[in-house]
Amino acid sequence: MGSPVPCFIRRRFVQYLYFRRVKAKLTIDHKEYSCDLSKPMDISIPLQNGASNPAAWYIGPPQFDPVVLDDWTGSVEQGGSVNFFNIKFNPHAHGTHTECLGHISPEQHSINEHFQGFFSLARLITVEPIELGPDHIITAHELERVLADFKGKSVVIRTKPNTEEKKCRDYNNTNWPYLNEEAAIYLRQRGVEHLLIDLPSVDQEEDGGALAAHRAFWHYPEQPRLSATITELIYVPNHITDGDYLLNLQVAPFHNDAAPSRPVLYAITEQKAL
Repeated sequence: MGSPVPCFIRRRFVQYLYFRRVKAKLTIDHKEYSCDLSKPMDISIPLQNGASNPAAWYIGPPQFDPVVLDDWTGSVEQGGSVNFFNIKFNPHAHGTHTECLGHISPEQHSINEHFQGFFSLARLITVEPIELGPDHIITAHELERVLADFKGKSVVIRTKPNTEEKKCRDYNNTNWPYLNEEAAIYLRQRGVEHLLIDLPSVDQEEDGGALAAHRAFWHYPEQPRLSATITELIYVPNHITDGDYLLNLQVAPFHNDAAPSRPVLYAITEQKAL
């Protein structure tokens, strides 16, 4: 028989496993949950150079260009000492982004100033928009069916059909599905603070500037909800099942109405009361 594993090696191996699997206990709305923070589920679409991103709002793709100063270039591939790129993009058009009501108000409200809901209880739901003439609409009735018992602050909407094409789809002139005003009012009245969806907008592509769902969700201009956010152009893979999760909504610190973001879901288990 070989010699037994020394105690200090066993101890270090156990410590390695502990740090590889980060368990957390949390209290949300007076309920106890456990969560494994080492198993994140990223539902963002990363920003890339060129036409590999989803596209919306009739502008060109993002551009990543090395800085050029005299005979120096900010590209290692082109002979420079470091990579040093200028990046031109639009947060609303080129990938996952989170916006505040500054998106529709004449006042310059910043997502960086008003968003503080980094962690929240979220429900992931999958809906099939209802066909109504040339449109496909997400209705309050459909949301009520899957959210009637939900008490959390965040709702993540995955629409059918759900394919990986969403990660690079050109949405221009497609009349994508959207929430009607009643659906947005329903979410607001249920106390939802953070709405996430896998479309370029919660509103119709061409609506004459009405933005009915944005206005209804933010209750603007009647009672503006400055802390409420809308996150668009996410992608939720099919292997992530509908249900409740811990949401970590990571938003880049831009002083702008919208900023690139990275929503991450974590599976949670409700703890039984002793």
